[in-house]
Amino acid sequence: MNVDFTKKPGKTAERELYPDFDKPLVSVITPFYNAGKYFAETFNSVVNQTFPWFEWIIVNDGSTQKEDIELLHRLAETDRRITVITQENGGLSCARNTGIANSNTELIAPLDADDLIAPTYLECLYWGLYYNADAAWAYTSSYGFHDQEYVWQYPFNAERLKTYNFLNYAAMIRKKDALEIGGYKVEKWSYYEDWRFWLEMLGKSKYPVHIASCLFWYRRLESGMLSTINKDPERVKFCQNIIENAAQNADGQVEAVEYPFKMSQESFYIPEYKEWTMRAYREHERIRVLWLIPWMMMGGADKFNLDAISGLKENNIDSFILTTQSGTNEWRQKFEDYTDEIFCMPDFLDPVHYIEFVSYFIQTREIDVLMVTDSYDGYYMLPWLRKHFPDLVIMDYVHMEEWYWRKGGYARTSAALGWVLEKTFVCNSSTRNVLVEQFGRKEETVDVLYIGVDQHYFNRNLVKEGFLHQKLKLEAKQKIILFPCRIHPQKRPFFMLDIAWRVHQQIPEIVFVVAGDGGQLQELKQEVSVRKMDAFVFCIGQIDDMRACYKDSVLTLICSLKEGLSLTAYESLSMGVPVVSSDVGGQKDLIGKDVGALIPLRQKEWEDFDKREFDQEERDEYVEQIVRILKDPILYQKLSDNCRDKIEKMFSIDKMVQKLSEEIYFLRNDGESEIKRKELSEKMQQFCSFPDDYYTMYHMWRRKDEECEEVWRERCWFEALWKEGKVKRLIYIAKERMGIHLAGCIDKIKKIFS
Repeated sequence: MNVDFTKKPGKTAERELYPDFDKPLVSVITPFYNAGKYFAETFNSVVNQTFPWFEWIIVNDGSTQKEDIELLHRLAETDRRITVITQENGGLSCARNTGIANSNTELIAPLDADDLIAPTYLECLYWGLYYNADAAWAYTSSYGFHDQEYVWQYPFNAERLKTYNFLNYAAMIRKKDALEIGGYKVEKWSYYEDWRFWLEMLGKSKYPVHIASCLFWYRRLESGMLSTINKDPERVKFCQNIIENAAQNADGQVEAVEYPFKMSQESFYIPEYKEWTMRAYREHERIRVLWLIPWMMMGGADKFNLDAISGLKENNIDSFILTTQSGTNEWRQKFEDYTDEIFCMPDFLDPVHYIEFVSYFIQTREIDVLMVTDSYDGYYMLPWLRKHFPDLVIMDYVHMEEWYWRKGGYARTSAALGWVLEKTFVCNSSTRNVLVEQFGRKEETVDVLYIGVDQHYFNRNLVKEGFLHQKLKLEAKQKIILFPCRIHPQKRPFFMLDIAWRVHQQIPEIVFVVAGDGGQLQELKQEVSVRKMDAFVFCIGQIDDMRACYKDSVLTLICSLKEGLSLTAYESLSMGVPVVSSDVGGQKDLIGKDVGALIPLRQKEWEDFDKREFDQEERDEYVEQIVRILKDPILYQKLSDNCRDKIEKMFSIDKMVQKLSEEIYFLRNDGESEIKRKELSEKMQQFCSFPDDYYTMYHMWRRKDEECEEVWRERCWFEALWKEGKVKRLIYIAKERMGIHLAGCIDKIKKIFS
């Protein structure tokens, strides 16, 4: 996971107008002893929480530095949620116990005065405990920062905790469970207080919830308490004795609730609508859009989401993000530049509970517009959400139809829910035709919204040349054809090799550069080596700034089996680089003879998705067009000039954002649209349990689908063992060492695989 540690939370206070509320739901407990050096950052990270319904009890544990005490009280006076308690110095455990004793809630969240929490920290922990009523505490994965920088993500292991403390102190703890073990124990010296606390929790067989998101920032200082203890052998021995005694009573069999789940833990769960009267914001002046998206990964669909969210913010429209699929979310920090309201639901919720969290979120944030894109969970929520939220505008964005995936992919699902959706945007005219002509959507509800490209950023005049030539040690005369994409069967990377071989035969100074990551990257590298194409085909992996790649390239190749309208095509044209592309999806909306060439597709996507033998006539057409363009300097220059002009006139990101903003404002304020929404909501309420059961049955199908995939993976694994002759050996070991009677097992296995 690539993390930019300069983007730590707490740099500034962003949420000064918190709402009024009567009773807090969480108590943050902070011991403070001469902690002024970093406390301003900690303060900002707490007041920036998306979950504002907390009290913050800061225990001034006998601080002696006047300026630190003054800072503490000055900051505390700015927020009525803060209570400062002053006591004689008693140490970390004593200060935490004082905070707990004075707390007014059932959930406590210890936080030291120099550490930081991400904006969604309290909210995710709260919900982690909300659906796990018997869990004693919840904690998140974390980052180490300052003197050391690292990502800390380890699964919970109670037995291992007896000898190695992999847990941070930061968590949300049920007060009753903390009191049951007597709180934090006070000793003559500071010691591993938190480690002992967790071991004593295990001594009562209490279990935690582990939330996958990295939301806690642990400041690693060479002068910190842990470092001080470890430098003193006597104190180390003192601490070890305490831990060894606590570990003797710890239950090593305790298991945590580990998110994300492989599959839902509940069968036929019926979502419950609950009224939430709390509001996260005091004012509601700007339109608020909730985005339901699968994840925040590198790709064209995610780039559209990012560009749209950033552009909408400039047009007085705020965005909130909920993701519905587990993933590394390597682009999360990019999205955080435009909104801190980002919740990766798989990291702290069972999938069947997503819809209830969305309901809570719509109410507490007073969401105006819901935008669904590439999320099946999001689509199957829509009838239930329309039933309960008559004022909510519901829209979606479809990138392409995919016949090899559920007979149409997201386009099919969008069409099936067209009676709920008020507007569907598609990224090209081809997909619009599919929705209207093949799936029966009403024409007026489907509109083309080209993804567009930031023409100000993708400008060849802003980039120095020579990046790829220097990186690959190429000669100046060698010309580069760029193949930028996710290395996946949909992109036909092995077909690219066929094209590259033929082009190189006709223009020897041409090389091909593959820029991108994906599941087939290693296999592609091996094939390049097997075919002995290493001298003119280079795989460079993912590149953060693709502008340098386009700058050094003479042409971009897109030979995909399927596209909506390729983001790389937009980028290439904006950089003045012609494109030779397959005629799939909406590519013809952008690519033509004026900026490159369009090649008819001769492979049927639904027959052999990952085939390795390709149509020779199709291959020869690619080669012919590439050679034609590159061998005619006058033609090439004309195409290059046309590329940039076409983007500026029709396909800029500015035009995309303007159109999307106008539609959001229109639907939000149009009286006729409002009447239709409310009428449909009333009808949905008359359908009784249909919307509820619709979502329930989707999740039962999803669960069974995941179970089948798991069984299939195990079958493939066992079949591979069988073919390698290892099964007989495994059965022999089972019989001899485990005393298992397996007579006839071999014959049964043979029948399965015969």
